[in-house]
Amino acid sequence: MPFVLDSPSSALRRHILTVSNLSKSFGGVRAVSDVSLSLEEGELRCLIGPNGAGKSTLFRLIMGLEKADSGLVSLRDREISQLQPFQRVRLGLSMKYQTTRVFRTLTVAQNVVIAVSPGTKRQELIWWSLNMFGLDALLGAKAGTLSYAQQHWLEVCMALGTNPCMVLMDEPTAGMTPDETAITARFARAVCARGVSILVIEHDMSFVREIDSGITVLHQGSVFREGSVRQIERDPEVQRIYLGEENVGSSV
Repeated sequence: MPFVLDSPSSALRRHILTVSNLSKSFGGVRAVSDVSLSLEEGELRCLIGPNGAGKSTLFRLIMGLEKADSGLVSLRDREISQLQPFQRVRLGLSMKYQTTRVFRTLTVAQNVVIAVSPGTKRQELIWWSLNMFGLDALLGAKAGTLSYAQQHWLEVCMALGTNPCMVLMDEPTAGMTPDETAITARFARAVCARGVSILVIEHDMSFVREIDSGITVLHQGSVFREGSVRQIERDPEVQRIYLGEENVGSSV
């Protein structure tokens, strides 16, 4: 039986993203199988699972980069399953990819100008993000000269330039130091405190513990468990699919 987070205030919060019975096959391989999940306004959720569990494919289906075989995706109660990625972005969906996609030959400021949408509120959000990461002091620097972590942070800021209500983040802390991972976790919590929802794929359990939010576990393309960090780490079946006889507390 799957774990369910106890959230007594959830009835007062608006559903932002709803995925209903989403499935996708590539040839004879079922990459995503009948996945359903939902996120509320300002919710921060981790999506974890072994390699090949279907996490990145699920993101591509939500973003519209792949067409689902069946199932629906809704954003703020509007069904968006047939919309193109750019149309989904205009409605409030954004994504931070696993590999950096900043414009390396352009300055930080120029990257921001490309990403940001018109409107005072939208501009305020991206400048707030730059300040949170200390990138506001590097506006004239070429993006390609930034450190590895700073380039990832810049892309996170750019993802917020469209004033999204929902952001997908694919392994935002991969390759970061423990201090950089902690900074990214604090930033994610601060973004959600401003009402933006985040669904993040992550393998680094130090990040997952730092944000201390709900977790959805994917396994073989399906939702395997949902619960808190404590519940998921103590689940023997989650330990089995990740590490066999090892202790899941060391890494998920």
